[in-house]
Amino acid sequence: MLARCYTVAFEGIEPRLIEVQCALAPGIPGFSIVGLPDKSVSESRERVGAALAAMALAMPAKRVTVNLSPGDMPKEGAHYDLPIAIALLAAMDAISRDAAESVLAMGELALDGRLVPVAGALPAALASASEDKALILPAPSAPEAAWVAAATVFGAESLGSALAHLAGTTPLAPARPPLSAAPAAVKSTDLASVRGQEGAKRALEIAAAGSHNILMLGPPGAGKSLLASCLPGILPPQTADEALESAMIQSVAGTRGAGPSPHRPFRSPHHGASMAAIIGGGRRAAPGEISLAHNGVLFLDELPEFQRPVLDSLRQPIETGEVWIARAEAHLRYPSRFMLVGAANPCRCGHMADASRACARAPRCGQDYMARLSGPLLDRFDIRIDVPAIPPSDLRGPLGEPSSEVARRVTAARKRQIQRLEPFGARSNADCPPDVLEEMTALDGDCAAFLQRAAAHFGISARGYSRILRVARTIADLDGAEQITRPHLSEAIALRGP
Repeated sequence: MLARCYTVAFEGIEPRLIEVQCALAPGIPGFSIVGLPDKSVSESRERVGAALAAMALAMPAKRVTVNLSPGDMPKEGAHYDLPIAIALLAAMDAISRDAAESVLAMGELALDGRLVPVAGALPAALASASEDKALILPAPSAPEAAWVAAATVFGAESLGSALAHLAGTTPLAPARPPLSAAPAAVKSTDLASVRGQEGAKRALEIAAAGSHNILMLGPPGAGKSLLASCLPGILPPQTADEALESAMIQSVAGTRGAGPSPHRPFRSPHHGASMAAIIGGGRRAAPGEISLAHNGVLFLDELPEFQRPVLDSLRQPIETGEVWIARAEAHLRYPSRFMLVGAANPCRCGHMADASRACARAPRCGQDYMARLSGPLLDRFDIRIDVPAIPPSDLRGPLGEPSSEVARRVTAARKRQIQRLEPFGARSNADCPPDVLEEMTALDGDCAAFLQRAAAHFGISARGYSRILRVARTIADLDGAEQITRPHLSEAIALRGP
């Protein structure tokens, strides 16, 4: 007899419905799993057998065949344990086949029958809602899935409690989202504590308002990392759609949280990180730092110290807002629209601008050090600024403007951008589609001529030209201006830097 249950596989962050079919046939007792399972899925037969034994249930003395359909899609992960066990129990007539087919299940089984938390609860809840099926998960994973209001989610502590629920003897209570607020924001530094560096603070505000990539270049101790740590406190909150996208990526990556959060991600990987860690990949083609930073910030401190292939691999995701991870059997897509923040010393020792402290190779050492960054990557930074050393007299000066005031202006500017760009599928000036950029950044004759002269004088590329327009549009939004004016263009060109 054939019994069915349902679960999901993940293509990137997209859930794909998997039908788990179980058939019992006469013959030499055995347990086979087919349908392109990986090693962890194939090992389910041992975990399921041990879990049934812990419940005092014997495996049937028949040939057990489990098929994961569609059979041409690779299956990875231990979350197939629970649906395989449910389908097997239905085939053994321990529960009704209709009850098994009515649910979508995910969960790894311990040998004593306990259910172990799994990744991907939030996308699975979306899939169960679209298929109009109840979702059974391990109890620790259920609150995360319960944020999807359209889904009916049950959290089970063990295979026995899931079996009792499906048999109707001891129904499980529907899971509820956590009573606590959304996950806490990344700890940030208040801009008021940053002494001096007024020009860098202004550049940071503009970058946050328009989600522009920014590169800060300066000697050690000038405050580049400190300025970057202030970003989480001035970024606008995520929209509902952005929060759901970010939460789905974190769920698939196994970073379980309380659910969608208004706080934007802030990722700061070490410069020794590998290509797979930054871009994504590895044995299970997991999302990398650029995807975990989706809708937020990717901060690369000591930028030239990263491997050059890793840095150059950022160029395509910066332009498209997504990354494709190619495998022999599949191509996975992860969203990766992030704000890139880089910090770098001007040379190896960092003191090239100070003749009394610079090494004997200056300025050649600075040229060699910055040559680690390719021209195409540098061209993708909308804002490039120098962060000079702070004079001792500024270290005892008055406190500056707090992050809360800057955040208020940034949020107001971002709201203007969303109202203007939402019909075109964009959320910030940095993401404005090229085909509508000219309309969104219309210039009068004087401003157009001024920008053309500046582009010719500084040898600005076509990409640089469009990015200056985007930054100028953000500056105008911060000013509450409908039209870009010459002062806005002048500041945008100055922020483009050398």
